[in-house]
Amino acid sequence: MEEIKERVAKLLEKLDITSKKKKIHDLVAESMQVGFWQNHQAAAKKMKSLSDLQKEVEEAQWLSELVANGEYKEAEKTLEKFEMMLYFSGLYDLGSAILSLHAGQGGVEAMDWTAMLQRMYTRFCEKKGWSYEIIEETLGEEAGIKAVTLSVEGKYAYGFLKYEAGVHRLVRQSPFNADNLRQTSFALVEVLPQIEDEKEIAILDDDLEWEFYRSGGHGGQNVNKVSTAVRLKHIPSGIIVTAQKERYQGQNRENALKILRAKLWIVQEEERKKEEQKLKGGYKTPGWGNQIRSYILHPYHMVKDLRTNFETGNTDAVLNGDLDGFIEAELRQLS
Repeated sequence: MEEIKERVAKLLEKLDITSKKKKIHDLVAESMQVGFWQNHQAAAKKMKSLSDLQKEVEEAQWLSELVANGEYKEAEKTLEKFEMMLYFSGLYDLGSAILSLHAGQGGVEAMDWTAMLQRMYTRFCEKKGWSYEIIEETLGEEAGIKAVTLSVEGKYAYGFLKYEAGVHRLVRQSPFNADNLRQTSFALVEVLPQIEDEKEIAILDDDLEWEFYRSGGHGGQNVNKVSTAVRLKHIPSGIIVTAQKERYQGQNRENALKILRAKLWIVQEEERKKEEQKLKGGYKTPGWGNQIRSYILHPYHMVKDLRTNFETGNTDAVLNGDLDGFIEAELRQLS
């Protein structure tokens, strides 16, 4: 009882509700000004921010009322949810994310596994109330997906998803051969932050090399007959990104720049982490060879995270987007 009271008091201090109420007041005042909706996109983001702040303040006040009324069991549930949010202290943890999946070793099996992962993550997004859209996709010749990039919009999307970056391994009986042989497949998950402020990562026009081509994907006659797809190369770093899912070239250009900006930030972050951990050792760049999780569907059912040893036998739930246990275990280990 006393422990919960203390935890709630510390939490409310960290949340700084007074400061959040001031932000709400300022945003409400700004939204009443003439011309607020002239820039519809910017206004919509501010209104979403206002809604999120109002919800957070209401929940904090409700938590205080629960404690005041002696409803400690209910208070503890709400408290745990808030405490989890405090783990997200990274620069872009609060914001949206770019999620990319790439098929690895295993041929058509790996492409099918990548499609399964896409379904898992889109289900996870739906459970969190986030929206998503595919901005780049390369389908497999027989089945599945070679590579796909999704834009995930929602509060804490990057904070949650960044712990999914790495290699995911599947072991199962193959559905693609008559002998039902046991097959191991790999897929790489990349997670990037959506960086809204262009000043954060400076990109010079002279450093960019654009190429426009006709999309070979689905999307109707407009996509296939007009050069709407874009390939963008950042000359200094050699990074190449493509975007082709939108029907208009301008939208694909914006998506390509968004992905490039995020990739350049990740490169900077990796360099910073390397410098920080030189003395500690053990630093690993997220990528091939750095397996983080195994999904075993044969001869038994288990999903195990190799970083935290968190595991579950309910593989169906995991593949339907139930990932909170894995992410919470990773957060607690890092805290």
